[in-house]
Amino acid sequence: MRVNVEVNGEQRTEDNVWEGESLLSLLRDRLGLPGAKNACEQGECGSCTVYLDGVPVCACLVAAGQAEGRSVRTVEGLADGDALHPVQQAFVEAGAVQCGFCTPGLLVATHDLLSRVSHPSDGEIREALAGNLCRCTGYEHILDAVRLAATRGGGRRDQEWRSPDRAGRPGAGAPRDTGDPECER
Repeated sequence: MRVNVEVNGEQRTEDNVWEGESLLSLLRDRLGLPGAKNACEQGECGSCTVYLDGVPVCACLVAAGQAEGRSVRTVEGLADGDALHPVQQAFVEAGAVQCGFCTPGLLVATHDLLSRVSHPSDGEIREALAGNLCRCTGYEHILDAVRLAATRGGGRRDQEWRSPDRAGRPGAGAPRDTGDPECER
């Protein structure tokens, strides 16, 4: 099948997509965007988190065909050319990047949190990142990075990427359709 999808602001078309192929596979293997990681393939780790129509989803659980006519934003799409997004820069500065496998999902989850809550409490940060597993950092540097990004307005810069909800309210996001409550955060 053919899939037409907007990825990081660019319209893309991919032919011969298998019906059972995941959005993650489409992004990584066909479109050359290796940011989202293939770790668990079950929506348990959060490493493959991307935005689909402004809503964070586990790309391993979304069929590529479900992205037809929709907008996807990956971790690569957070940066502005060579300039890192404030969330990305905060992760670097706080030492929240170790092996890097969980980092893309954590960055998208943090970006999403800060687009909704400009100065989250530690409890709100922990809740927002609960679906993302990291085996290297012990999480304290990650929490430091989120706090740092919040002080720099890490979510304010990108409100145009948040799609309106069905009532037309900007930034509310679309309904989540992965079918997996573990990934729907």
